Amino acid sequence: MNTRNIYLKTVPPDQAVQAAMQAIDRDRLMHTETVPSQQACGRVTAAPVFARCSSPTFHAAAMDGIAVRAQDTFAAREDQPLTLCREKDYLPVNTGNPLPQGFNTVIMVENVVEQDADTVSIDAPAAPWQHVRRIGEDIVATELLIPQNTELSPYDVGALLSAGIFEVEVHENVRTTFIPTGDEVLDFRDRPAPKPGQVIESNSQVFLASARGMGMDAESVPTIPDRKDALTDAVRKALDSGSHVVVVGAGSSAGSKDFTRPVFEELGQVLVHGIAVMPGKPSLLAVTDERSGHPGRLLVGAPGYPVSAVVCFDELIAPLAAWLARKPVPAAHEVDVTLTTKVPSRPGMAEMLRLAVGRVGERIVATPLGRGAGLLTSMIKAQATTVIPADREGIDQGETVRARLLTHPRQLDSVLMHVGSHDNTLDLLANELMGRPCPVRLVSGHVGSMGGLNALKAESALFAGCHLFDPESGDFNFPFITRYLKNMDLTVVNLAIRHQGLMVAPGNPKGIRSVADLAREDVRFINRQRGAGTRILLDHHLTEATINPRTVRGYDQEEFTHMAVAVNVRTGAADCGLGIRAAATALGLDFVPLARERYDLVIPTRFMDDPRIAALRECIGMDATQDRIKELGGYETTLTGRIMQPGDGLQPKN
Repeated sequence: MNTRNIYLKTVPPDQAVQAAMQAIDRDRLMHTETVPSQQACGRVTAAPVFARCSSPTFHAAAMDGIAVRAQDTFAAREDQPLTLCREKDYLPVNTGNPLPQGFNTVIMVENVVEQDADTVSIDAPAAPWQHVRRIGEDIVATELLIPQNTELSPYDVGALLSAGIFEVEVHENVRTTFIPTGDEVLDFRDRPAPKPGQVIESNSQVFLASARGMGMDAESVPTIPDRKDALTDAVRKALDSGSHVVVVGAGSSAGSKDFTRPVFEELGQVLVHGIAVMPGKPSLLAVTDERSGHPGRLLVGAPGYPVSAVVCFDELIAPLAAWLARKPVPAAHEVDVTLTTKVPSRPGMAEMLRLAVGRVGERIVATPLGRGAGLLTSMIKAQATTVIPADREGIDQGETVRARLLTHPRQLDSVLMHVGSHDNTLDLLANELMGRPCPVRLVSGHVGSMGGLNALKAESALFAGCHLFDPESGDFNFPFITRYLKNMDLTVVNLAIRHQGLMVAPGNPKGIRSVADLAREDVRFINRQRGAGTRILLDHHLTEATINPRTVRGYDQEEFTHMAVAVNVRTGAADCGLGIRAAATALGLDFVPLARERYDLVIPTRFMDDPRIAALRECIGMDATQDRIKELGGYETTLTGRIMQPGDGLQPKN
């Protein structure tokens, strides 16, 4: 059995970066090269650049008109125009023409009255050198044009060429190689269909895109199997190819097949194994020595989980690559955001939290997204991140924290923030809204119907999806609004009538026919979270069937979306789950109908004129959208778009 690589001491990411900077001789590692000026954008100057010639190199007309001698025009008056003769007193010029010898100013053509082909008149005097670009106005030969260690912009390229600089000495780009590892990792180029225990490799492509976005020369190699000799050979080849930074994907943790650390120890010195942030904790930094044949190169062990790998890149690789390239670390916009829900966290370890954010009223609000290290989709959906400090036990609902935006601040005004019950139609609407002439980005926090009402009460959402059934009145949502939000002015708009039922495996092998079957010993159930309307519906039917929830195997096993419940059933992790027909249809499950319910959008009335809500309502009201809703399966659109009133209940089935 292989020895596990136990790491006990973690350090903050900034300390890890400093340790690497102190161990690497940057001047020795990073060389310079000369490139054509027109190809130098984004490169960093290795020496000061001095102008070879002036710009302009001659006195030039800055306007279309006539060139004159200023002193010859001083007598011109509005009531006594001055006549000028061609060749003797003036010469025509166009913008950019050299100023004719002996002339020192230009009069714009619109201020000149043509008398005949050789005679003009003016009614105002001209000042010396007006509308003239003088020699060296922009650049003077021999002056410092661009200092050393400057990242060249497109405008710098123009200045270089204008000053007669046709090639420039720059620092070489940081060269990096990403090495994915793992026996279970499949090459995406083969378009594989993964079996249980297998995953499609994608971290390398996230890394390459991120690295190239920073101006690095990045490449990846095919996946290396979990063998120490194979990994050693791959790292050596990457170093031989000239890589300044070699990143090994996965294998940096404490598993028996994690070989990154022992390989790095054979090639150099391990500086850091473990950073004090989650996700990303298993990250590893090392520097090569003479045993590698290429001393002074950076070795990085990136965790295998996608989000952990992203954190490793952002917190370690990006600042170190910027330092090697002598570029500033890209600055992110930071804003204050208010949390829509409470977020617990384990003290002693900082945690990176991904957030869906948008503007609600005068505040920017944030809903935490999935926190697992393997949830790459949480990065796709996130507009910001924040860090829960190591000395905190979490962040309270309503607390304001500092967040780093992953998007431009202006885009927050086009975010439509939803917090509430999950429904598959929200994904459909999200796509439709992004197809509008002025796109609207719908982001959702799936916290259940009651969580949505609480978010409205805390002014943390523009609307909430709810399907809360009140058995006593037979109505939906309004009894709960009256009970919990009685002082708020709210408008309730129906999105759809949907069908809830028991999702079971294809062919219904357990023969599940009703809620009564959930009490059977051989049935494993998967539930929704507390506060979800589906959970409330289940409890109502369990009560009617006189079934104690504690007798239902899996009652305490919770998921936050209908699709997550469906996946559990589809993969055999559960035999049954309560959810909407659309989720069952999407994953090819059988469906045992249980109830029809009204899924409404609860909107603070003061937001009804908000352009984002207006776009949402317009989208819902379109026949094409309603047709797509019905195509999902298990939906009726007879009430879709209608403003509901207390007591409306549920219309009879079509």
